[in-house]
Amino acid sequence: MREIILAVSYWLHLIATVIWIGGIAFILFIAIPSAKQVLGADAGKLMGEISKRFTPIANYSIIFIVVTGAALTGFNKQFSGIGNFGNSWSLTLIMKHVLVFVMVAVHFYRGLVLAPKIARTETVSQKTSLQKLSLNLVKVNFCLGVMVLLLSGIMSVLFRYNT
Repeated sequence: MREIILAVSYWLHLIATVIWIGGIAFILFIAIPSAKQVLGADAGKLMGEISKRFTPIANYSIIFIVVTGAALTGFNKQFSGIGNFGNSWSLTLIMKHVLVFVMVAVHFYRGLVLAPKIARTETVSQKTSLQKLSLNLVKVNFCLGVMVLLLSGIMSVLFRYNT
């Protein structure tokens, strides 16, 4: 039974991670440049619609990542308890969790604070400035996501060679 729970948790954790970080990569490297090239000044309208559709999916992915991540941590033999950093795997896990926490904070700041502020702003220059801030935060989240994936790879190696 333990193996089934672990397999399903890994499967859901990976799917949620691919959706969230892959979605960010798609938006940054495909959707935004394409929208700007085809629509010019109206690209923001398309990106607003894409963001409205992507945000709930990203929110559910974050929930799946947190829940399955807790299960995976609890079942892992390298995990020696909360606040116990007795091995490299645990230290790497803490670094990974700090980065994920920052990513979640940035995600919800953009969605719950910055996006409504952009919508209420009437001056073009201030709206443009806030949109640039929002885009830069997406770039920050992408970089953090790549770092989280690197730390996940390091944890896999540490687990493989320490067991």
